[in-house]
Amino acid sequence: MCDPERALSASPNWYCSRCSDAAGGLLGFGARNSIFLLRISPEEPGFYGELVGHTERVSGFAFSHCSGLTHLCASSSDDGTVKVWDTQTRTVVTEHKLHRSTISALHWSPLVKGLLVTGDEKGIVVCFWSNRNEGQQFFPEPRTIFCLSCSPHQEDLVAVGYKDGMVVIIDISRRGDVVHRLRGHDEEIHCLAWCPQLREEDLKLEDMSGEEMNATDGELLPESENKVCYLASGSKDQTVRIWNSSSGKVIMTLKMPHLKRRGGGLDPAVKDRLWATLHWPHGRPTQILCSCFGGELLLWDLTKSGKQKWTILGSSDGQNHSRIVFNLCSLITEEGRELLLSTSMDREVKCWDLGLLSCCWSLTSLGGFVYSLAFSPMAVGSLAVGVGDSMIRVWNTLSVVNAYDVKTLWQGIRCKVTALSWHPTKEGRLAFGTDDGKVGIYEVYSNKSPQISSTYHKKTVYSLSWGPPLPPVSHAADGDKPAFTLYSCGGEGLIYQHNPWKLNAEAHDLNKLIRDTNGIQHKMPAHTELNWRADWEHLAVGNEDGSIEIFRAPRMQLICTIQQHHKLINALRWHHNHGEDSKLSFLLASGSNNAVIYIHNLKCMLESPSDAPVTIIEPFRSLSGHTARITSLSWSPHHDARLVSSSYDGTAQVWDVLQEEPLSNYRGHKGRLLCVQWSDLEPDQVWTGADDFSVHRWSVCKQEHSRPPKGKKSIDLEKKRTVQLKPKPKKKRTDSPKLDAAGELVSGDPESPSCAQNGTSDQEDDHISSDQTTLEKTPMEASSEIPAQPILPSSPALVDHSPSPPPRNIPSRRDRPDLSSRKKKSRSLLPLSTSKDHRSKEDQHRDCVKLAKALCAKDLKQGSHAALEEDVHLGLYSDRSTLYHLLEEEGKAHLESGHPELQHQIMLWKGDLKGTLQLASERGELTDQLVAVAPMAGYKVWMWCVEAFVKQLCFEEQYLKAAFHLLSINKIYEAVQLLRGNHLFREAIAVAKSRLLPEDPVIREVYTAWAAVLEQDGHYSMAAKCYLGASSSYDAAKVLAKKGDLLSLSTAAELALIAGEKDLAASFALRCAQEYVTSKNWVEAQQVLDQHHSLLLLLQLSHEMTLSVLCFLTKKWDEVGPALLGILKRCHQSGHFTLMQEVSRLMLADGYIELRNNISPENQQNMAACDSLQAFLAYIKLYEVWWEHANSLSSKPAGMELVMDTPSGSSENLQTSGLDPTLDNMLDFGVLLSELHAAFQRAQRDIAEVQTALRDMIQQHQRIRQIQDNSLELEQDTNMSQDKASDSQSQISSGPSPLSLAELMKKLSVANHKLAEFPEYLKVLPFPDVLESCLVLLHLPLDNLSPKIRAQALSLLTSHSSGSNDHEKAAVKFLSS
Repeated sequence: MCDPERALSASPNWYCSRCSDAAGGLLGFGARNSIFLLRISPEEPGFYGELVGHTERVSGFAFSHCSGLTHLCASSSDDGTVKVWDTQTRTVVTEHKLHRSTISALHWSPLVKGLLVTGDEKGIVVCFWSNRNEGQQFFPEPRTIFCLSCSPHQEDLVAVGYKDGMVVIIDISRRGDVVHRLRGHDEEIHCLAWCPQLREEDLKLEDMSGEEMNATDGELLPESENKVCYLASGSKDQTVRIWNSSSGKVIMTLKMPHLKRRGGGLDPAVKDRLWATLHWPHGRPTQILCSCFGGELLLWDLTKSGKQKWTILGSSDGQNHSRIVFNLCSLITEEGRELLLSTSMDREVKCWDLGLLSCCWSLTSLGGFVYSLAFSPMAVGSLAVGVGDSMIRVWNTLSVVNAYDVKTLWQGIRCKVTALSWHPTKEGRLAFGTDDGKVGIYEVYSNKSPQISSTYHKKTVYSLSWGPPLPPVSHAADGDKPAFTLYSCGGEGLIYQHNPWKLNAEAHDLNKLIRDTNGIQHKMPAHTELNWRADWEHLAVGNEDGSIEIFRAPRMQLICTIQQHHKLINALRWHHNHGEDSKLSFLLASGSNNAVIYIHNLKCMLESPSDAPVTIIEPFRSLSGHTARITSLSWSPHHDARLVSSSYDGTAQVWDVLQEEPLSNYRGHKGRLLCVQWSDLEPDQVWTGADDFSVHRWSVCKQEHSRPPKGKKSIDLEKKRTVQLKPKPKKKRTDSPKLDAAGELVSGDPESPSCAQNGTSDQEDDHISSDQTTLEKTPMEASSEIPAQPILPSSPALVDHSPSPPPRNIPSRRDRPDLSSRKKKSRSLLPLSTSKDHRSKEDQHRDCVKLAKALCAKDLKQGSHAALEEDVHLGLYSDRSTLYHLLEEEGKAHLESGHPELQHQIMLWKGDLKGTLQLASERGELTDQLVAVAPMAGYKVWMWCVEAFVKQLCFEEQYLKAAFHLLSINKIYEAVQLLRGNHLFREAIAVAKSRLLPEDPVIREVYTAWAAVLEQDGHYSMAAKCYLGASSSYDAAKVLAKKGDLLSLSTAAELALIAGEKDLAASFALRCAQEYVTSKNWVEAQQVLDQHHSLLLLLQLSHEMTLSVLCFLTKKWDEVGPALLGILKRCHQSGHFTLMQEVSRLMLADGYIELRNNISPENQQNMAACDSLQAFLAYIKLYEVWWEHANSLSSKPAGMELVMDTPSGSSENLQTSGLDPTLDNMLDFGVLLSELHAAFQRAQRDIAEVQTALRDMIQQHQRIRQIQDNSLELEQDTNMSQDKASDSQSQISSGPSPLSLAELMKKLSVANHKLAEFPEYLKVLPFPDVLESCLVLLHLPLDNLSPKIRAQALSLLTSHSSGSNDHEKAAVKFLSS
């Protein structure tokens, strides 16, 4: 990337204790989230580079002043990082994030190489050795740190200034122990500065009390060779104190003077707004510099006696800053001159020669987006810059004395400057447009305030252009019309023609002339851009729908329409007419919100226009390469058909239009480009402005790239652009400004440069889609530009100190006449009569004679009317009929002048209420006032009037008001339908639910209609709410799941489950779980399926089966058995026998023999697991045989066979009909008849039985106690208790365990002892229910069961079924036989 040759950078950040420093011939300062580096010389500054890497505001900056390391610097930021940079490579060397709160102070030790000391708002001090990447934290005081400074004489001492006025000196070699607490300041410490040299003699002490003299807190430091080291502190309490760091005593207190400036005294508010920054020059140990209230810099001589020890820098007011100064630093040139550099709130960086105490140069910086650039056609090299900080900069780019000769214009602007245009023939006349719709004209080379047009645009001014006068301005006489008028295009889509000679007059809307000339009846598109051709006869107008219209002056006849773009037009530029080929002057370049630039050749259209407008759909040339919207275009005035474009992709591109080839691409900005201008003098120079608060000048031939970035480069550039300053939330403050603030509320002078501006005033949303086609145009895309540094509520108002003209005495508000208190004379309802009564005396006399004749006539009723028929105005003094005639004429006059409401009032005076309502209804001029008085004419008239007014309001698209009036006549259904029909569903539902019954079907219809619209627009969550409101939970769940993301699916499943739609809920939950499983998020999948037990079982089984298969494949035989047992147990417990069958078929297709052969016989637990697995397989096959025999009682299909595994692992085919199985066939079921497991399961049943009895006993006791407590009468209570007690006793006695509590506890103890005798593996490994298996075996036919197996099953039933009611009942059939 090629750096700019010249640039105006962003403003240095405000309210930072140390945010600029100088070393090695460079000055660095933090501006927004970057650090700008300048080459410093006494003549002029030069742009060196920019350090980019922080994501939030830079709060501190310092160079390393150690020998050989001056190329290193460090910065801190509100993003919590401290970075060390190499200025030669402009890269980060190292960084740390040891702070947990906002960093407020930073300093690089002048003695220890690589030592960085930083402090934050919580009082934490961090020492970081960058050369070895080690850090150490200290907490000397629980206070907010404002500034700190490392001693240049003792490497372990650091001075720390706090918000409450305390200054402490700590020793970092002793873990931050406090050496001295320096008390004396009352408010926050803004700056600390050490004397650069040790002093042998003490400075002259002030006259102060002994108590203050001895105000030391700490131990005495050893003085090296009897030399004293001094520390200076500057505070908001308007004092600078000099301290003896060895003794901790204050030596001198300097009170800041209140300097009077030309133009009046000091505003009292300025006294409360102060930033006291200090600097102790290198070679001047007896002199110290500090800033004062209004931006003045004072040089104090500490050895001088008397009251005035200071000298002000600057020989005139023009050299001083006009706002408070935040940072001071100095450097020594090669010639030995010491230069002082200062940064201020006035957004200027100044260089001072301390030898001459004068300003060498000033560098202007920018505090907002650069929206517009314009070169003057008369003053060559004069570049106007429109900035978002409510100021215009006029830069004389050809100045040989000062390369940054910039004049700042701010008076009368008060808003972001978004458009600029120089007058084509009047030198110094500059037109500007602002974000609030204001249009004005500045005379740049005078000190006058700008002229402001009385006609404002409703939205942002997009474009300005001077052009020839058009009707009605052109109809004036030659001496009364200007040669050029100003045309402005605003965000509301209108183009106004402003007469520069009569800006107080109303501007003319160009649409009216276009409609009248071309007979246009349809709605015209909103205009977004305009540009006059060099012949001043043709005007190109760009529209919001992407069309471009070409008009011929002066009647604005439409010649042709270009339908090429499909999005909002941002830029239009005609080719200049002084090229070698005159045909090129007919070329028109256009750029829009899409990334393609089109060139159209309009030669045929302009030279030979047709009778009717022509539509052009094919371009002459197309320039493709940008990846985002086009914001500005500029033809080269030095070449033919060479164009430069700026884009939101962050680059500027130079094109060869005829060849459609890109020539050069500039990528020096780190933000989106908003404007571009080709230099009017240098053929190879281009100027660009962007939303990174900077203006760059660059050479076309020096760029390494020829086209905009593609692929990965484009992504990297986008990442770089998105490193924008993040606005931090404002904190409530009741006292002084915080270190991270960068702005203050501006008031006082109504013409101050900014009413509420910060160090950085603009911040746009970086994620605005480049395809957006709203009426808001490119540079003003963000709805609001957020200050990057918060405005301080506690900061006092600024005083007006203009950087260019001297300040004027503005009369106070009290001295000004209060215009609002003057009463405005009301408009007469009888203007015709009033005007006639204000004629000449002769006319008045004649009226008196006529009136006398009329009143004295014999027949007064007829004669008066006839005599005064021509003199209607005399009807006020005659009879009623002539008065009515006068009122009719007055009403007609009001109607013709566009004031129908006055005519209505006159008709009401006559008492014709119904006629007034009828007339107003026919003309669509009904008002709230007329409707309010309508009931005076009767109920029917009132109802009719309200209905007519509703129709009128609907025609005017005031649907809410129309619904309100329908409700006033109790037409609720009509009001709901009106709101619903105009997509005001929210209001319709509110009305319907408030006024109708809950079961009214209209409510459901409105909900359903709204849900359908929301669903169509993709607002599924809102649609689901509507369906729920309509009691349609099924539809709500379905629409929620449409989006298909995890959150929507889980919510839809939960909603469906609540509504009772279990199948639907299961389907959504399964989809959601599948997504989680795909992403290997097992925990979330399980949580989703927790409420769906069958689905959860499948998930758990699949997980456990996967683990068992992995164990099998990896030959971990000891883990295979327990894993398979867990699967079968889970299926058995859930009651899914079929699932258990499928699992056994899949996992144990070859039986358990392979598992038994691969485990060690000596491992008793593994063998038991294998036996349990064999038992489960036999359990499954047992039920299969039983069910098969139950189904085979009828005839069976031939050939059906049952395959069973024998203990030896071989398979035999058992015919299901007529086959007598041998004893070997039944050995597979014998594993189920385990005496050990039967005894263990009986012990478990005994314990469960005792626990059940205990639970029943406790519950019964609780019921008895509750009955006793709730009884109202003692006898009834006693009888009831006895009855209940007897009932409960009878219930207990009738139960299966008529035992007392002691017997139950004894039985439980015995069962627990028995259970403890069994081996541990038996308690862990699952096994089928032995008694259940016995019962199933006994249910098999006798011919299919061996006697041994039957006998063994009967024996187990006899031994272990006692005590279990279920088993005893089932076994009665077999035991009795």
